[in-house]
Parts: sequence; C-alpha cells; structure tokens
Amino acid sequence: MKKVTKIAKSQDAETKKRKIRVAAYCRVSTSSDAQLESLETQKVHYKTYINSRDDWQFAGIYYDEGITGTKKDKRPELLRLMDDCKAGKIDFIVTKSISRFSRNTMDCLELVRDLQALHIPLYFEKENINTGSMKSELFLSLLSSLAENESVSISENSKWSIQKRFENGTFKICYPPYGYDWDGEQMVINPEQATVVREIFAKLLSGKSTQAIADDLNQNGIPSKRSGHWTSTTIRDMISNEKYVGDCLFQKTYSDSSFIRHHNHGEITQYLVRDHHEALISREDFNAVQKLIHQRATEKGITKGASKYQNRYAFSGKIICGECGNTFKRRMHSGSGHKYIAWCCSTHLQDTNKCHMLFIRDDALKRAFVTMLNKLIFSHAIILKPYVKAITESPSDDSLKRIQELHTLLAQNTEKREILTKLLSQGIIDSIIYNKETNDLLFQSDNYRAEIESLKHTVSDSIRLVTETAILLRFAEKATIVTTFDEKLFQKFVNRIIVHSRNKVCFELKCGLTLTERMQ
Repeated sequence: MKKVTKIAKSQDAETKKRKIRVAAYCRVSTSSDAQLESLETQKVHYKTYINSRDDWQFAGIYYDEGITGTKKDKRPELLRLMDDCKAGKIDFIVTKSISRFSRNTMDCLELVRDLQALHIPLYFEKENINTGSMKSELFLSLLSSLAENESVSISENSKWSIQKRFENGTFKICYPPYGYDWDGEQMVINPEQATVVREIFAKLLSGKSTQAIADDLNQNGIPSKRSGHWTSTTIRDMISNEKYVGDCLFQKTYSDSSFIRHHNHGEITQYLVRDHHEALISREDFNAVQKLIHQRATEKGITKGASKYQNRYAFSGKIICGECGNTFKRRMHSGSGHKYIAWCCSTHLQDTNKCHMLFIRDDALKRAFVTMLNKLIFSHAIILKPYVKAITESPSDDSLKRIQELHTLLAQNTEKREILTKLLSQGIIDSIIYNKETNDLLFQSDNYRAEIESLKHTVSDSIRLVTETAILLRFAEKATIVTTFDEKLFQKFVNRIIVHSRNKVCFELKCGLTLTERMQ
C-alpha cells in the first residue's frame, strides 16, 4: 500500500487568498451644494469600484468637505486615514488625483513616503500612478508641483476661454429652458412644451396672476421642466427669460474667489447675443409681459430682485391642501380679542363646497416643523443612516458610470490645455500650434459637458436624493435641540407641506422622505 503524505497549506498560500483591504480618499474644496453633490458621486463611485473587485475588501471611504487641499494638518479625515494605515487596518488606497490628495508638493511627497514605509501603495486614478510600483519620486514630484498651482491657473484659463466664447457668441447652452431641447449642437423647439410657454404668456396678458397660472398647470397634470410642481416663482422666472425671444444673456451669475456663486448685478461684464436661436415669443408680447409684471410689483411696493419678490413668507407656495391639491394663502384672523396668522386653502376661500379643508395656524405649523426636526436629530441613527445607506448602495446604472468617465476625461482635457499654455509661455511651441490644439480641446470639452448634462437627467434624481440626505444627516449628527422655528432650516430641508387636517400634516423633505406630524 502506497504511503500518502498530506502537505499542509503554507502560510504564503493563505496570505495570497486574503483580500486586500482597500480604502478611498475624497475631497471637495467648498461646502456648496454643487461640490457636495460631486462628493456624494465620488463616494458612490469608489464604493462600487472597490466592491467590484473579487480580490479587494472595502475598508471605508475617508472624505473632507469644504476644506482646502494645501495643508494636510487642516484635513481631519486625511489624518484619520493615515492613523488607520498605521494601525494596520488598510492595505491599499485609491484617490481621484494628486490635486485631490494634496496641492502641496512637500506634503504630498511626505504622505507618499510615510505610506511606502508602511508598505501601503497609493493609486492616483487620473494620473494612473501606483506608488507601489514607482522606482523614482521624480515624476510624482513634478506632477505635485503642477497640482500645487492648479486651482488658480485652471480657474483663470477656464474663465478666459468661456468669456471669449461669450464675446463671439459660440458658447453652447447644454441645458435649455422649458420649451426647448438640446440636439447636441444647438437649442431646438420642443413643440409640446412650446405650446405651454405660449399659453403662459397669453394668460398673463389676459390678466391672470402667476399663481393662478401655476395652479391651472398643476390641476391639468402638466409637468414642469423636471417633472415637478409648478409654482408662481417658476412662472416668474420663465416670463423674464430672454431666451424665449431668441436671445441669450451670458454671465448672469459668477463665482467669487471662494467659489461662491452670486447673481451678477454689474460686478462683471455680461454678454447679450441677439437672435441666438429660434424664438418662441414675439418681442412685442415679451416686452408687454415685462411691463405688466413691473406694474403689478410697483402697485404692491415690491422691488424686483428682492427676496420679498420671490416669497414673502417661509410657507408661501409650500403648503398644499391634502383634499383638493391647491396651495394655501396667508391671512390674518381675529379671535378672543387678538389677531393671529393662519393659512387657508385657496379653493376653500373661493367655494367651501368644492373643498372642506379648514385653516391651520401659522404658529402650529412652525411648532410641528420644530418637533419634526428634533425627532430627526435624536433618531438620525435609526432613520437617516439606514435611508442614506439604502439609496447610496442602490445599483449604479450605465449613465452614472459614463458620467464618471466623462469627468475623468474633462480633467485630462484641462490638464492638456494647462500643459499647452506652459509650453507656449516657454517658447517650446508657436502660437499656431497652440491655437489649433487648444481649440480642438475646447471643442472636445464642450462635447463632454454636453453629454454630462444630457446624462444627468437620467441620474439626477438619485444623485439629488443622496446629496440632500447626506446634507440632512450631517446637520442631524452635529445639531443640538431646536427650540424655535428657523426659516433657513425650513427652506433648506423641506420641499412642501401637505395638510390633511388641522391635526395632521406631512412634511415632504428634499431628501425624499415624508414625515407625518400630529398637532394638538
């Protein structure tokens, strides 16, 4: 009988089977909603990316928000990542780019060296650099030096190129207003929506108010641009949009040095391009509507552009009747020798037989909001965290993956333009080559952005929900008990209020949740 010797598995074999613990690092430089949306998109991308590898084990996502990338000691999540690496919890790190990791050359090299000493490689997606396979730090040092000045140089060059396209009228509008579509090259009329636009202008000229027009559209089941609810604010924004007469006014807004966006009231140059595209409304009708709106505002003592013009009160346009679907109006009531503010269904005010919904007091609604918010603060761990986890971990579709790819291509495109600018300034290439290559890259960049905007329509809802939920969760985690009504918090978190009775209201939050509150 043959003797069989059983050989035990070697330690090396077991080690090879062990999954690599991979973490990701993300950063955005400001706490604006746009930047936070980008952050949430990155988080979804990395979680999907890491979990897609059979040989990788997800070790967490570390992210800094609203923090500059020039100093590592001002980024707590980066420092926490380094601490976890030293504690042996991580084997490999992925990040978007050198500039996202650090814009300070010395800090970047120091962090890489610290990680190399711990035998932890770092992978930069954009530059396709894996520090685990680097034989020299020279290339990384050069790229880090470029990243150190990236924010200023990119911003200046991008603004310059955009302004030039404003001046010559070649700037492309990738997200047209209601009534138009984007065919990849220009704005074209959407026949169905165009009919609605013309009806809106006609009703205004016939004497109807913006609120009455919004109510008609909602009652007829006509969706707005994003398949949402029509409001008087939506109507006012539409009727003041010069694009409906075929013109384009560029640079209506601008970003300051802190990346905060402002309405342009003459701070920087605006560019008007007449007859930019096919008109929906005649100039005569458009000008007549502007005069009418101005007259109505003057009669009410309202200054255009002021916050009072948009919504004079916190609840204006946001309280919906649960019986008839109409909006509530603000009224002053008297009772027991004192006056108080109440909100009443517009249909009920016109005809009590068509809607039986009774009024609700303003102070009762405010108390209900405070109560709802405090419940979220105290129970965010069992309400918000499972919710954000569920919507974040939902399968990403091809559109989201393509958007990620396009953002990478845009970053590479910008880097190429930066290199061309440096080569021109150093006299390595002449202006003819520079202009040709730059124009090609700008055209390519416009195509990328147009495709991104087109794809965003298919994934905007999911991204918006993730972003809004993350914003609410961060507030709930850090906030203390709320004692008084805060209009800013209401506007930030609440989409609208559905009134079912004097004792029951539902708060529809921007994150997608609907929370019910009962009142005494």
